[in-house]
Amino acid sequence: MTPLLLQLLPAIHLGLGLLLAFWTVAFLLRIVLTWYPQVDLSRGAWPLIAWPTEAVLSFSRRLVAPIGGVDVTPVIWVGLVSLIRELLVGQQGLLSQILLRSQLSVG
Repeated sequence: MTPLLLQLLPAIHLGLGLLLAFWTVAFLLRIVLTWYPQVDLSRGAWPLIAWPTEAVLSFSRRLVAPIGGVDVTPVIWVGLVSLIRELLVGQQGLLSQILLRSQLSVG
């Protein structure tokens, strides 16, 4: 790895971890919002949750039909984002291991 990339790795690790955590929380809120279909996602603070999630949800809704009239796509995305987060920045994740090895080789 290049020295520049090794210097940027902690910031990339933190940024990616925060982004994936935000997405997980956003999809969890979308799960809760499926219980309240009368909520207008274009008003108040809801666009902060709707904007980053609606694109992937609308795509996945075309692939996965509602089960018993319930939209299950937010549940699928919580699982996928959680898996990606664990594989990349979790304790045994790829970026975490690279970061740990780079710190051990320097120190």
